[in-house]
Amino acid sequence: MSLAARIRRRVARWLAPDVHRVPAEQAHALGAGTLVYTCNICGTLCRAHVASLMRETSSCPACDSNMRFRAVIHHLSMRLFERSLCIADFPESARELEGIGMSDSDKYATRLAAKLRYTNTFYHQAPRLDIQAPPAEYRGRFAFVISSDVFEHVAPPIERAFDNLHRVLAPGGVLVLTVPFATEGRTVEHFPELHEYTLAKDGDEYVLSNRTVDGREQQFRNLVFHGGPGATLEMRLFSEPDLCRHLADAGFSDIRVHREPAFERGIYWKDPWSVPITARA
Repeated sequence: MSLAARIRRRVARWLAPDVHRVPAEQAHALGAGTLVYTCNICGTLCRAHVASLMRETSSCPACDSNMRFRAVIHHLSMRLFERSLCIADFPESARELEGIGMSDSDKYATRLAAKLRYTNTFYHQAPRLDIQAPPAEYRGRFAFVISSDVFEHVAPPIERAFDNLHRVLAPGGVLVLTVPFATEGRTVEHFPELHEYTLAKDGDEYVLSNRTVDGREQQFRNLVFHGGPGATLEMRLFSEPDLCRHLADAGFSDIRVHREPAFERGIYWKDPWSVPITARA
């Protein structure tokens, strides 16, 4: 693990809610509002006050998983096996299921690769996948695709990216999708005419310069990055109605927006936005 990764992990633990491992024999003797759950990524029995659980905050003292990561595994397991399993408990038959992740977290990607025919792909490094132009051999190939907090960073037109998600899945294949989204209104595209663009620093500020298809020059400031300035640029803020419409238009069915809790996995959504979505090709 790199020095930067070790520092991030230590900071995450300092900022984490009051989360602890629980000896099994003590699980029944905890106060009101305390949730006991098994991390489905590493199998650790944990306890935390339910109000402290948040989408992006570490809430497993062993693997530092957050609620989003555990929800990805929970809904993948429910869709593939019709029950919520820890990764280590995936059935032997799971090794026949081929799928991909899109820049998935190492916190669960390595474990998934040990139980499934799973490959974690990346936009900027091998094994590389540009969802706007996936290779022809991916067509109809995969039993599942995980895309967790990626599609808000994909360059437009986003409709093509959703179409390609559907194309790479086999009939009946499972999509597990998370993105930040608002519950109402329309998706806000920050750069709707993006074509040929560069990102450069101007003093302390990053500036996006774009040349549109018809040759007009544009500049954008006050950019939003995820992961810190200069990291991953936010291209849009989705709305829930538009997300569901994009999925349906691409050919997906059985589209589900998952606001329901999974207390046994430490999953409780206090807010209605940015929850996981699953669908079938």
